[in-house]
Amino acid sequence: MNSSLLMGRRAFLAATGFLALNFAVPDGAFAAGEAKLPGDLEKNPMLNSWIKINSDGTVTLLIGKVELGQGAVTMAAQCCADELMIDINRLNVISGDTRICPDEGTTAGSQSAPYCAPAVQQASADVRLMLTKMAAEKLGAKVEELVVEDGMISAPGGTGVSYWDLVKGDELNVAATGEGQLIDPMKYRYMGKSVIRLDIPAKMTGDKVFIQEINPEGVKFGAVARPPTYKATLVKADIDRISAMPGVIKVVQNGSFLGVIADHQDQAWAAAVALETTSEWQVESALPTSDGIFDWLKTTPSEVTEWVNTPRVGGGDAAKVIENEYMRPYHMHGSIGTSAAIAEMGADGVMTIHTASQSVFSTATAIQKMLGLDDGKVQCVHTQGSGCYGHNNADDASADAALLAAAMPGTPIKLQYTREQEHAWEPYGSAMVMQTKAGVDADGNILDWNMEIYSTPHGTRPGGNPGNLLSARYLATPFDMPTPKDGGGPNYAATRNGIPAYTFPGTRVATHYITEMPLRVSSTRGLGAYANVFAIESFMDELARNAGADPVEYRLRYLEDPRARDVLTKCAETFGWDTWEARPGFGRGIAFARYKNLAAYTAVAVEVQVTARNGRVRVVRAVAANDSGQMINPDGITNQIEGGLIQSLSWTLKEEVKFDDTKVLSRDWASYPIITFNEVPPVTVALIDRPGEPFLGTGESSQGPTSAAVGNAVFDAVGARVTRLPMTPDRVKAAMKA
Repeated sequence: MNSSLLMGRRAFLAATGFLALNFAVPDGAFAAGEAKLPGDLEKNPMLNSWIKINSDGTVTLLIGKVELGQGAVTMAAQCCADELMIDINRLNVISGDTRICPDEGTTAGSQSAPYCAPAVQQASADVRLMLTKMAAEKLGAKVEELVVEDGMISAPGGTGVSYWDLVKGDELNVAATGEGQLIDPMKYRYMGKSVIRLDIPAKMTGDKVFIQEINPEGVKFGAVARPPTYKATLVKADIDRISAMPGVIKVVQNGSFLGVIADHQDQAWAAAVALETTSEWQVESALPTSDGIFDWLKTTPSEVTEWVNTPRVGGGDAAKVIENEYMRPYHMHGSIGTSAAIAEMGADGVMTIHTASQSVFSTATAIQKMLGLDDGKVQCVHTQGSGCYGHNNADDASADAALLAAAMPGTPIKLQYTREQEHAWEPYGSAMVMQTKAGVDADGNILDWNMEIYSTPHGTRPGGNPGNLLSARYLATPFDMPTPKDGGGPNYAATRNGIPAYTFPGTRVATHYITEMPLRVSSTRGLGAYANVFAIESFMDELARNAGADPVEYRLRYLEDPRARDVLTKCAETFGWDTWEARPGFGRGIAFARYKNLAAYTAVAVEVQVTARNGRVRVVRAVAANDSGQMINPDGITNQIEGGLIQSLSWTLKEEVKFDDTKVLSRDWASYPIITFNEVPPVTVALIDRPGEPFLGTGESSQGPTSAAVGNAVFDAVGARVTRLPMTPDRVKAAMKA
C-alpha cells in the first residue's frame, strides 16, 4: 500500500525479518488428560505468533484483540512485561493485523481480560522459561540459580546474557507447553497497578491515530449511495450525469450498489447524494413503526426456549401475584466519528484494509468471499476509530471501501459515511419486551418467578459471511443474509442476564426469539443484558416495596453468591444508603447484576431529582461497586465502569430510534439526542480486588444495573414506575398521572 499507515509494521518486518504465521493444532495433539493452555493460547499455541525478541533490545507483543478505548492493549502489555520481567517501555504492541497477529476472534463480550490476558501471561512465562534454560546452558549454571531483570539473565559470579543475545533466529517458533511458572503476584511490577494507557499520549498530543483523520499519500475518496429503504431495489441510475460532476473520478455500479470515487471527500459525498436522489428505486413499506414495535414483538411467530423451569416444590398457592411489562426500544451505537475505512488493491492481488472493525479476522474472510478472492488475499489491519462498543458500521465501511478499491487498483480509497448514513444504516441494538410475574406469600417473599423475553437478534456480525455485510446484499449477484441465531445460551444474546442471579423456590425463564428484523440489528454494548437487568432489577424493587422491605435487604434474602453480596453491600455503603435522607422530588435506587452470570459483578446506586412540573429526571450522583476478579489495571476497570454507566444513562433517559412504516427517522443528533457533558453526574467507583481469582470481563457490566437503578430512583422520588425506555419527561409525567 502506498501509505504511511503500514510504516510501523513494515519497519518492524524489515528490522526483524519476522513473519508470524498462525498454526492450527490438530485434534489430539495434546496428551489425554493434559491441561489445556489458558485463554486464546489454546487455539494459537505458537510462541512466535505472540512474542518476538528483537535484536535492538525491544520486544514485540502481538495480540488479536484490538483497542477500542477499553485498554486491552495496555492490559496485555502489563501481563507481558511482568511475566517476561522486562520494562514495559521495551514493548511494542501490534494488535489486530490479520497477517501477523494470532486470531483471537472478535473483540467483544468483555472477553479480552478472561481470554487474551491469560494467553499473554502464559506465553510470556513459557518464553521466559525457554530463555532461562538457554541461558543456563550458555552460562553453565542451574536454571533455579538465575536471576532475570529487564531482560538480562544473571548467574552467580556476575556472568550474564540478555534475551536479545540468546534469540538470533526462529528459536520461538515452537508451541507453548504451559510449563512456564507464573511469577508470584507479590513481584508484580505492573499488574494490579494503574498504568497509564499506552494509547492515550498520542491522543492527548493530537497525533493522527483515528481512521477518520488519516489520509495516506495518494488517497482518493469514496462514498456510497444508499437506497431509500432496506428492501428497495435500483431501477435506474443516471451514471453519466454523476460522472460529470466536479472531482468525480469514477462511478461504480454493481446491481443496486452505487458508489463514487472522487478527488476530495466533499465531492464524493455530493456525488453520492446526487446518485441517491436522482436514481429511481422500487420501495417497500412494511415496518411496524417505533410505537408499534412492542406489539409486533409479542405477536410475531417466534422460537420459544425455556432456559430455566424449576417449579416450586411443596407449599400452597401464592397469596398474591404481581406482574409487569418492560420495554426497550431500538438503540443506536451513536458513534461520535462516523465509520470509515481505507482500502487498496495491491499489485500482489492483496486487498489491504485499515479498519476500526472489532472483528478484523472474520470481516477479512467475509470481504474476501464478497470479492471472490482467494484465501489470504484480504488483510485487515485494525486502526482505532472514534466509534463505539459493538457492531456498528465499521465492517460495512470496510466492505464498501474494498468494493471501490477493487474498481481502482493501486490507489488507496478512503470511505467515510455521512452522519445521516451512519444513523440510518447502522445495525441497532434490538428492541425488546420483558414480561415479569411473581407469586409471593403473605409477607411478600418470592415463591415463584417467571420472565418471558421477546427479542429479535443481537448478533449479525460478518462472521466470515458476506451476507452480513450491508452492500453485499445489493450486488448484481447478491449474498443472502444468513438466518441469525440466538448466539448460544443461556446468557449470550437475547437471554443475556435474563436468568436472575437470585435463588427463588420456583423459577422459569423463557425467550421468544424472532429471526425477522424490521430494522437491521446486531450487537450493542451488553446485548440483551441491558434490558433484561432493567426488567429484573426494576421488578425486584417492586417486590421489595410490596413487601415493605428495604431494597438492599430484600435482594440479600435471595442472593447466595458471597461475592455478589459483597458487591451489593459495598455499593450501598459507598453510596451512604443507610444514612440517606429523603426529601421532596429526590429519590434513590440500586440494582445489581453479574454480567452474563459469569463475568464481573457490578452494583450501581444513583440519586435522582425529578421535577414534577415537567417530568425531567436529573441524575444527581452515581456510585458503582465492582468485582472483576484479580485486577490487572484498576484505573482501566474504573474507566470501563464509569463509561458504561454514563452510556447507560444516555440510553435510559434519552435514546430511541424512531421510524415509520418505511424508513428510519432518527438521522441526526437532533432526532436522536444523547447525554451531554453537563448532564453527566459525579461517579464514584469502589473496586474489590480478588488476587489469585480469574480475570473477569468488565466493559459491559454496568449497563444493566444503571438503567434499573435510575428507574428505581425515579419511583422512589415520585411514586411512578416508568417501564418503557427511555424515561423521557413525557413518559415520566404520564406515569405520574397513571
